[in-house]
Amino acid sequence: MTETVQEGSTVKVHYTGTLDSGKVFDTSENREPLEFKVGEGKVIKGFEEGIKGMKVDSERIIKIKAEDAYGPRQEVLVLKVPAQTLSNIEDIKIGETYQMQAPNGQVVFVKVISKDQETVTLDLNHPLAGEDLTFKAKIVEIK
Repeated sequence: MTETVQEGSTVKVHYTGTLDSGKVFDTSENREPLEFKVGEGKVIKGFEEGIKGMKVDSERIIKIKAEDAYGPRQEVLVLKVPAQTLSNIEDIKIGETYQMQAPNGQVVFVKVISKDQETVTLDLNHPLAGEDLTFKAKIVEIK
């Protein structure tokens, strides 16, 4: 067993993620801790970097700038599409997020920004793009 979290460690971490406003956007509270291998890129880079050096049962506040989280918000990912391309979605609502399949087969989440009879404006940015994130992390296990 490794004493501290380092590159290649498999860890179990309990966490709570908040925005600058204090709003909780994700937590492992009342669930199993998040398990991943450091360095595999399964979690955002800033989180991986933030837990390095921690020991079992230690807690840390990790502040991550948007660039090291989900990146900046990109206006190029806000698209106007013909309304008929979304004909398979009944009663599209502004502000709602929908799961769609890209031409390459990848699943993407899109948020409806506006709509009229001819077009629907979709935002393909990650919901946390452009946001600085804060995590309260506690190491449960290191392998």
